[in-house]
Amino acid sequence: MGAGRPRPRAPAPPPGSGPAPERAGGARPPRWARDRDRDQDRPQHGDVAGHARGGTQRARASAQTLLHVPYGDGEREKLDIYFPTDPSGTFPALVYIHGGYWQCLSKDESGFTAPPLVSQGVAVVAVGYDTAPKGHMDAMVLQVRRSLAFLVERYSGIRGIYLCGHSAGAHLAAMVLSTDWTGYGVVPDIKGAVLVSGVYDLEPILHTYVNDALNMSREVAQRNSPMLCITPAVPAAAACEVLVAVAQHDSPEFRRQSQEYGQALRAASWSVSLLDLANVDHFDIIEKLSEESYVLTQVILNMISRA
Repeated sequence: MGAGRPRPRAPAPPPGSGPAPERAGGARPPRWARDRDRDQDRPQHGDVAGHARGGTQRARASAQTLLHVPYGDGEREKLDIYFPTDPSGTFPALVYIHGGYWQCLSKDESGFTAPPLVSQGVAVVAVGYDTAPKGHMDAMVLQVRRSLAFLVERYSGIRGIYLCGHSAGAHLAAMVLSTDWTGYGVVPDIKGAVLVSGVYDLEPILHTYVNDALNMSREVAQRNSPMLCITPAVPAAAACEVLVAVAQHDSPEFRRQSQEYGQALRAASWSVSLLDLANVDHFDIIEKLSEESYVLTQVILNMISRA
């Protein structure tokens, strides 16, 4: 991965402190950086992690689980599996990929999504991967792809996989959709994907502090941008239902990217719909998946029931 020249670090301003500071050289940060600051006016990732960790602890206490299942040799190459309440026969699985700007959170804050789904016969699999600075973008994408291949090989009882990712996790889930599975020995039966407030074009973040830990070059950003990796839908892909969800109070950049990625998928003959969720922001759009009555929870359950 190209490291590029080191750049002066420009820390994020505290929430509510007004416009982002100027970067070295007097240039104002690109729109992505300013949008990210505005998204952080409500909680920080630490607040999100605390909420999600509590929900995960409750889910682990109430569900039948297999925790820390290794899909590779890396420290974070592990899965948490939450089985359906009545796991008789085969069952669908929702694979959840956490966000955190590729730099924070983990599978240990991802189980909060499980209770409303396992009670309806759906397994939930939380994926761990190496976040930056230890993890690099190419490696993260590869890890998530390998986790899917492992899951299919190891658990024959799974009847259809549904991807779900938030923010950076939606980016990684979208990259899974572009996978050439030839070298993996298996082809996962991905029946659906729910991409929540995702990032589908990485180039706008190259010159922001989001990239300080990622240290991506332009080449790395381009080959890992879902917008640039869309292929015409083959019959199996055309049967995969893709939902691109965005929050009413997401920043303009998240909303723009979601709209454009959904349109690009549709132009390539993918089955795609866009859901604009009212009265939520970049964080509670995903936190509310712990609630069975939440509209996105119901949309996911309906998607699975139609398969």
